Amino acid sequence: MRQITHVIYDLDGTLLDTEPLYRLATQEILDRYGAALTVELRASMIGRPTPVAARILVETTGIPMSPEAFAVERDARLVSLFRTAQPTRGALELTSHLRARGVAQAVATSSMRHSLEAKRVSRPEWFATFDAIVTSEDVLHGKPAPDIFLEAARRIGATPEACLVFEDAPLGVEAALAAGMAVVALPEAGHEGLVGGAHQILAHLGEFDPHPWGLPGFVR
Repeated sequence: MRQITHVIYDLDGTLLDTEPLYRLATQEILDRYGAALTVELRASMIGRPTPVAARILVETTGIPMSPEAFAVERDARLVSLFRTAQPTRGALELTSHLRARGVAQAVATSSMRHSLEAKRVSRPEWFATFDAIVTSEDVLHGKPAPDIFLEAARRIGATPEACLVFEDAPLGVEAALAAGMAVVALPEAGHEGLVGGAHQILAHLGEFDPHPWGLPGFVR
């Protein structure tokens, strides 16, 4: 394994357990038209900026809404749902451990800024501990392009080779690999076969052992 000095996290489904909330808000809209959010459709959407994901959903399902109208309605529902979002298993422990030992950490999220602000409400103190947070609006190209991870690395003063990325989305894994970074994948159920290019695949952050990567290990 590479010797890692900097860490970058995706947000949704990696640090914050928001994916069930996205599924709920999306399916509530699709139910009106008898459409379903399939595993395949989810895989094609997850990790993409909202405008792109909304277009994919509307084109795939054929629901009589514009992508813009779908995004507006879903985002309005998500604002209230995000207040209930909790950290994923092991997220608080790992990020606190690395911060206490001086490891720079960034978040690279496909969220738009207004969505990020809604998610911060659940854990403002935690979000304030990251050295940088990059959104889809801070770069020209969203995932699976490498831009967002390269910008995160730049903001925390790291070379791509020194960065380890944690990602749950297949497109995010693809983006991190394109950036020349090491990747630990945390796929949701049904997506395990789509992240085979990752350097390591885990069920959740609580399974991660920093030591083999050259990061400070936990004292057991």
